[in-house]
Amino acid sequence: MPPANLQHRRTHNLLLISKLLNLRENASPFTLILDSLEQSGKPLAAKIQTLYISFQTLHSPKDVDIFIKAWSLDPPAIQKQISSHVSPTKRTLLLLDTLHPLLTALPTSLAPYLSTLLSPTTTILATYHLDIPATHSSPYAPTPLTLLKYLATTIFTTHSLSHILAQKAARDKSLTGPVFGLQEEKEGILVGLGANDRRGLVLEMEFRRKSRRGVREVFFLPSIASTTSSSTARQKGERVILLEDHELYRCVPEDRDGGGGGAREEGEMDTTFNLGLTEKQRRDREGVVLPYFDAQKEEGGVGGRILYDMGVEDDFDEEEDEI
Repeated sequence: MPPANLQHRRTHNLLLISKLLNLRENASPFTLILDSLEQSGKPLAAKIQTLYISFQTLHSPKDVDIFIKAWSLDPPAIQKQISSHVSPTKRTLLLLDTLHPLLTALPTSLAPYLSTLLSPTTTILATYHLDIPATHSSPYAPTPLTLLKYLATTIFTTHSLSHILAQKAARDKSLTGPVFGLQEEKEGILVGLGANDRRGLVLEMEFRRKSRRGVREVFFLPSIASTTSSSTARQKGERVILLEDHELYRCVPEDRDGGGGGAREEGEMDTTFNLGLTEKQRRDREGVVLPYFDAQKEEGGVGGRILYDMGVEDDFDEEEDEI
């Protein structure tokens, strides 16, 4: 991609992700976070002041205004408590730490229920755990995840940085990408190595405009510990960056063959056979006289002269020479 287009995309998408994470201008009424055991979505949700509807969080997170213990309440009671705290003149964020209890209680009417919670001053940020199977009542109806993706105006999918780097390293070598956790399908393995990387998380964003046109981008969101340990990042205020701008993602892996081949020359392809030329082959190639090479000189530029040098076995015919 040309540098100008890359710079434009970087500027535009960083402003967009900043607007979504800071809830400016009511950019996304319903934001859906898709996380898993390999990468939790809590680091993303914990940065926002909100009205917290908790089904699995025992203690109130930091900077939360109101904490509702929803694990002991039914959906109508939850809706009643939310309505008592929502003000029509003040913007409110409803954060649901998981949607699975509501999916169990309302298997066919979750969408209307979420619609009753929305208002011009209310925004929903909900988390759906991909590793937990959801009940599907009818084979002719869409799955709950499909319905939630259709309703959401923004979808955030979290990935572990270690897993993304391992998959990119395998992809660069044209190898099958590794799988982690439950996808390994090995008995006793729930969480793979490198899950919930402490350096931060990879955030895959899909933002849908009012015209339903989508904007897709992949970001790297560093953890609080990694950003506070870097004085440069703290001074510049740099938090979210494009994944392709991350130093570990864009670096070229070193040759691990253990020597023998040495470093490849610039522009040389990685093949099983040698496409280069030795110094002797290069000199021999430069010394080859191409057919009709003399015709490219001055005497060959006038008319259609054919220059021919007779060989030893050629018979000289005066009549043909006159023609």
